[in-house]
Amino acid sequence: MVLSRKWREYVTALSATLITAAAGTTVGWTSPTLPKLLSKDSPIATSGDQSSWIASLMILSSALSPIPASYLADRIGTKRTLLLAAIPYILGWILVMLATNIPTIYAARLISGLGYGIAYTAAPMYLGEIASNDVRGAMATLITVMSKFGILSQYCIGPYVSMLGLASFNIAIPIIFVVTFSTMPESPYYYLKSGQTNLAERSLKKLRGREYMMEELESMTHLVNENMKEKSRWKDLVTVGGNKRGLIILLGIYFTQQFCGSTAIISYAEQIFGAAEGGLGPRESCILFGSVQLLTSAVSSLLVDRLGRKPLLLVSSCGVGLANIIIGAYFFMKYANNEYVVGLGFIPIVVIPIFIFSYTIGLATVPFAITSEIFPTHIKSKATCIIQIFVALMTFAVTKLYQVIADNLGNYVAFWCFAVLSIGGVIFILMLLPETKGQSFAAIQEKLYCSEKVVYEKRDGEVARVQINF
Repeated sequence: MVLSRKWREYVTALSATLITAAAGTTVGWTSPTLPKLLSKDSPIATSGDQSSWIASLMILSSALSPIPASYLADRIGTKRTLLLAAIPYILGWILVMLATNIPTIYAARLISGLGYGIAYTAAPMYLGEIASNDVRGAMATLITVMSKFGILSQYCIGPYVSMLGLASFNIAIPIIFVVTFSTMPESPYYYLKSGQTNLAERSLKKLRGREYMMEELESMTHLVNENMKEKSRWKDLVTVGGNKRGLIILLGIYFTQQFCGSTAIISYAEQIFGAAEGGLGPRESCILFGSVQLLTSAVSSLLVDRLGRKPLLLVSSCGVGLANIIIGAYFFMKYANNEYVVGLGFIPIVVIPIFIFSYTIGLATVPFAITSEIFPTHIKSKATCIIQIFVALMTFAVTKLYQVIADNLGNYVAFWCFAVLSIGGVIFILMLLPETKGQSFAAIQEKLYCSEKVVYEKRDGEVARVQINF
């Protein structure tokens, strides 16, 4: 029933998140491609160290683009900023299609990473601002649903086609995104911030259809006016109590998201399944793995506005922690004596999908919903920028260090480290995360600023926030 009433919002969100499907192809591309590059008949001779750089360079360069993306989102709007994200993806795949050496692949990954940083900075902002309160969580989790679609496409197609064939498929996704998303409305919040009330009303009518109510526009206008009473300053992220609280919460959640081991498993899935020596081949296991990701992210999208953000994150963190312990134990027994795991090759094949189910039901999806709703309008772009840079650096660290630890200490050490950090995430979420299910932006901000009184004063010709803690 909700879908039938909100179909305009969902169509807009699906079009917008095609750019995160493009991001998913760049993440999943390494799984079928690295084994080809490392094989004896590789089209481009590649060492183990070079393969880890191919996997991680894209994430490293994604830390460079959130700051300009934040600036552009405030100046030209989140819609136009998202459209710009398609350019690096298109250029990156063109380079892969032309590549004859490792430096060219490095360049392709670096350029694609710029698009990744732009997309994941602007997409949560855009989706949070176009969605109604009762579906905002579901809309934001589409970021992950479409990303998992992109990853699954690599597992299904990549092993059976050449690098050129896979790149030709992948380049089509950002092109389709540009064609479809160009017709979608800009965020009404952007129009209100820039004083274009008529365009904001037109955008809201296009998004809501028959459910459009003037009261919603008036509520948006009031909230934006309150938020815009002061200038957007970077230091407000750490000096204003509510902003600082929101930033700490999200950095903690995203740290758990990355250091639960998800990025390592996604990037090196085919190699991990190959080492497991289970009943399924590594290619078939990856397809199973990707299918679980996609289906679970779709389930999470349905549950996040029903069960809430916090329960899903707690279940997710507990699940990945337990799965990491079991996977680590399997690889430890295999390392100690290969005879210990004779007949137990099914364990990773069973437990890794459980890991992926647990991860995707909460940690992979829910953080985007929280990111889209927890910060005031005037500071949202800067907060999202900081978060995306943090995520990029953490993802790079996990992707790079996993291969190093696995090669030098063993897979089991990496998985047991992931288990400890996952359990730490459970404690963090339980203690600090407030529930935001179904609440308006104003209600969420009231909850974050519940321990302070905020007034505005004119100082040195500028309106500034004065915070009084009590």
